[in-house]
Amino acid sequence: MTEHAELLTEMATIGRLSATERLKHAQKRRAQQLKGWAQMEKDSARSQKGNHKGDGVKKSRRVTFSTSVTLLEAAARNDIEEVRELLNNGVSPDLFNEDGLTALHQSCIDDFLDIARCLLDAGANVNACDSELWTPLHAAATCGHTDLVQLLIEAGADLLAVNADGNMPYDLCEDEATLELIEMIMAEQGITQERIDECRGAKERAVLSDLQELVASGADLNVKDEQGATLLHIAAANGYVSVGELLLEHRISPNDRDADGWTPLHAAACWGQIQMVELLVANGANLNAKSELDETPLDVCTDEEVRAKMMELKHKHDAIMKGQDKHKNTLQRRVSSTGSRGKVVRRTSVNERSSLYRREHQKEAKVWQERGRQTDALDDDEDRQTDAELNLHAALVRNSIQYISNNVIFALKIT
Repeated sequence: MTEHAELLTEMATIGRLSATERLKHAQKRRAQQLKGWAQMEKDSARSQKGNHKGDGVKKSRRVTFSTSVTLLEAAARNDIEEVRELLNNGVSPDLFNEDGLTALHQSCIDDFLDIARCLLDAGANVNACDSELWTPLHAAATCGHTDLVQLLIEAGADLLAVNADGNMPYDLCEDEATLELIEMIMAEQGITQERIDECRGAKERAVLSDLQELVASGADLNVKDEQGATLLHIAAANGYVSVGELLLEHRISPNDRDADGWTPLHAAACWGQIQMVELLVANGANLNAKSELDETPLDVCTDEEVRAKMMELKHKHDAIMKGQDKHKNTLQRRVSSTGSRGKVVRRTSVNERSSLYRREHQKEAKVWQERGRQTDALDDDEDRQTDAELNLHAALVRNSIQYISNNVIFALKIT
């Protein structure tokens, strides 16, 4: 049998192979594995026969696999005979692996039309969902397998099935012929945009309804699942904006971390939920929060549009914080300067302060008088007006000096 180290060495080479070549390589390895198990069984049988020779006891052991593994493996090899044999022996066509993938999913990915037809004839669930809520139709549409799409729809596949990313089969279809087929059948079934939107939002409405019941019952909204994810993590990953708004209204922290150190913003960024990103940042989510692997939300974001929006929000946030720091520093400088001026005034005598104010106002009065004389040469009326202004200003200066003197005297009396 192939050693583990040998398999690891092959990984780099396998990564450069095409999907078809990788499948052939996997089939080859599978054949080698089965051959190795068969040899082990023979060796084990001979060994047991030798150990129990003459005692009339015969024992044997066989290595077996679960029926789900056997069925999916046979479907992946496009072995129609083995698939039929398994189904005829009572194996369920809806068995799935740890990712929720059924044999029908696998045949739709690999474009094995006969296998898919065999499974459907045996009663396979045409709308079976894997762990990411992908149906076989999602798989066939994404891969552009038109014949399989036609077969699945004839078998009752749900054209409006929504996966965990909020996508329907036609959302994921890039092959023109396949997309045209799907859209034509959607039109024949009378599917409108209103119905599409309704189906797309059905899961969010259900989650929102459940959350409202929790709120009404006074339940703890800060509960976490086995991975440490909060309700806000789940809402962020799925783009459930209304759910996120309700949670934030009830003071759920946007910066709680799960077992991997991810905040809800990490989840929204990773799954490209741009509206949730904006909502979380507006409610104080930390754009620089780091996970256990030292990753920020920007580091785990692969969607270019969402990434651009996050960069924009980060620049705005940094600018606001810089402005606040600048304003804070300005206030600190003003407080310090005011204190300094206070100390200077206290060190100056009352007479010096009075003389200082008087000299400043006298200088200002001379400036006004000089401007008045320059204006007089131009116009007599303006000259008279200027004289009046100067007289008024002089009176104001005298009043100001008197006011300052009175205040100084009053301050001395208090002291």
